[in-house]
Amino acid sequence: MAKKNSGDATPALVALHRAGVPVTAHAYEHDPRTRSYGLEAADALNLEPARVFKTLMIDIDGTLAVAVVPVSGSLDLKRAAAALNGKRAQLADAAAAQRATGYVLGGISPFGQKKQHRTIVDTSALSHPTVFVSGGRRGLDLEVAPADLIAQTQAVTARIAR
Repeated sequence: MAKKNSGDATPALVALHRAGVPVTAHAYEHDPRTRSYGLEAADALNLEPARVFKTLMIDIDGTLAVAVVPVSGSLDLKRAAAALNGKRAQLADAAAAQRATGYVLGGISPFGQKKQHRTIVDTSALSHPTVFVSGGRRGLDLEVAPADLIAQTQAVTARIAR
């Protein structure tokens, strides 16, 4: 694992520490001009993009949910809806996502959100010993075992990335 550098504690880190989950925090310099936060993290941390996962807030039939997919692909909204027994999914409104999670876009973590949301993790996460997800602020990723990601978010797994 790379150097441990947690920076400031975020609700995500606090939640993982309280749960006793092994986690390594990786801070990097965020460029405010970037448009792809996940690819920025992969590049800054010298990682394969398939190991870095983005946290997307989605609206499934009027209810917010979390989708965690590799930054190397995109989310299949139909598959995401089906994975949570819904009919229709769309990306959540940015302001609604920020209000519901307590995080800013580009820093939304699947951990430590204001309230627990139904969560789906793409099955590709299971093919890696550890994965990287946002740590609760831009410029901070958390490295965790996929089993811990799934357990701590009470996620289901499904093939939701394309």
